[in-house]
Amino acid sequence: MDDAVTPEFLDAFADAWNRHDADAIASMMTSDCVMLLSAGPTKEGARFEGHDEIKSGANAVFARMPDVQWLDPRHFIVGDRGVTQWVLVATGPDGEKIQTNGCDIFQFRNGLIALKDTYRKSPS
Repeated sequence: MDDAVTPEFLDAFADAWNRHDADAIASMMTSDCVMLLSAGPTKEGARFEGHDEIKSGANAVFARMPDVQWLDPRHFIVGDRGVTQWVLVATGPDGEKIQTNGCDIFQFRNGLIALKDTYRKSPS
């Protein structure tokens, strides 16, 4: 499959998040992409659709946690689905240090990410 997503592609996607590069993030997603963040107003979290909303959502994450990084990404790909596990480290808006495990569940189409659904542990 010429348009199969590879671990290297997902490494580049993770690198774009760690550079806080919303344009690069959106460029690796389909034009009708959906991004679901772990926190938000509905049971699916915060929902963003299309490149403009994806960039806006990513930039909101970077503004809320300016030093956020996703470390030690580990990828698992089967056909048009995949998972990346990571460790999020950041300073929250309240100045508290955050370190938590999480993952992204992906659906791929034509060598790009069509769906990014994020889950992360919530410290109690």
